[in-house]
Amino acid sequence: MRKKILYISLIAVIAIIAVVAYGYSVLATGFDIGKTVYVYVNEDKNYKALLDELRDSAKVESISNFEMLSAALGYKDNMRTGRYAVTPDMTIYDLIRDLRSGNQIPVKLKFNNIRTKDDLSKRISGQLMLSEKSLYNKLDDINTCGSLGFTPENVVAIFIPNTYEIYWDIDTDDFLQRMKKEYSRFWDEKRTAKALEAGLSPMEVSTLASIVEEECTFSDEYPVVAGLYLNRLRTGQPLQADPTVKFAVGDFSLRRILNKHLEINSPYNTYRHTGLPPGPIRIPSIKAIDAVLNHDKNDYLYMCAKEDFSGKHNFANTYDKHQVYAAKYRNALNLRGIK
Repeated sequence: MRKKILYISLIAVIAIIAVVAYGYSVLATGFDIGKTVYVYVNEDKNYKALLDELRDSAKVESISNFEMLSAALGYKDNMRTGRYAVTPDMTIYDLIRDLRSGNQIPVKLKFNNIRTKDDLSKRISGQLMLSEKSLYNKLDDINTCGSLGFTPENVVAIFIPNTYEIYWDIDTDDFLQRMKKEYSRFWDEKRTAKALEAGLSPMEVSTLASIVEEECTFSDEYPVVAGLYLNRLRTGQPLQADPTVKFAVGDFSLRRILNKHLEINSPYNTYRHTGLPPGPIRIPSIKAIDAVLNHDKNDYLYMCAKEDFSGKHNFANTYDKHQVYAAKYRNALNLRGIK
């Protein structure tokens, strides 16, 4: 009898050890990856889609072990949206713990060289969970823009091109509030004072910077062109900036501005209207904004693309001198058959 009890006890211990060992092997299940990868849970909270990511991207060593443990921990019914890191040293238990608690890793959001709201909405939605349509509609909505202190015409100025750490599943309203916060941080006392010194508001600086950036191929000309346009604003002359006409026409690919383009009735046509247009014609870079704030103190009133098509400009302080440069450029266009 005693031997039987010992035998049964031994069997029980072995069974317990086996169960513990199996449980440990499940908990210790890892991922066959050499570097960090990311898995995403969107607003649909699709469990199968997550399993596919774990299998295909994270190379989980046992998908059945993940399913077993996630069921035991009640994860399937408690999914939270987000972007989650899977590192080479993680176990499925570590990942499920992060997934359940929403311990996600922020995205390094980047955007630059963007012209339109369409382009911006596509660029942002390609990096975050929010939808392209939702963002565009908010940027085109007078009430939303007004709540941020902008209008649909100038709201793009709220976006200061940079790199921002933002959670992937941020909603559209919170995202816009974050951008407003970054805009306010960017326009500190120093920059605001320089804007006032130039006779402009921060919004006007952004608008002028967008024109300067579209006008110039090379950034070393930004301060010179900014100084020229400021001279025109101070003297009441129209800016006559070709990029604003391209914006009004809706075609930035135009190589030559013709009289028919100059006739378009738009507040962005700076050949017909003096002063600045209602808002930026692109999202200006920090370099362009700072070039306006630190513009070159020159006496130029005219500029014309160089006839060598280098992307540089000839600058003039008299109309007669400008006409000489303009004639050279027109002749170069004609010789190349550019219409």
